[in-house]
Amino acid sequence: MHEFVIQSMSCGGCASRIAQAVKNLDAKAKIEVDLPTKTVRIDSTEDRASVTAALMEAGYPPK
Repeated sequence: MHEFVIQSMSCGGCASRIAQAVKNLDAKAKIEVDLPTKTVRIDSTEDRASVTAALMEAGYPPK
């Protein structure tokens, strides 16, 4: 399980775009979003670097 803080995530639309970026990388990934804390937890077979790259490409660089 990978956990990221994404400061630029501010609404449900952001969360949807983040989820779609991860699903494009790993269709079976499980994603949990906590908007108040700007935290995303991703359960994926992909490594952290690949998930980070997908988030950055989508415009949501994690801390």
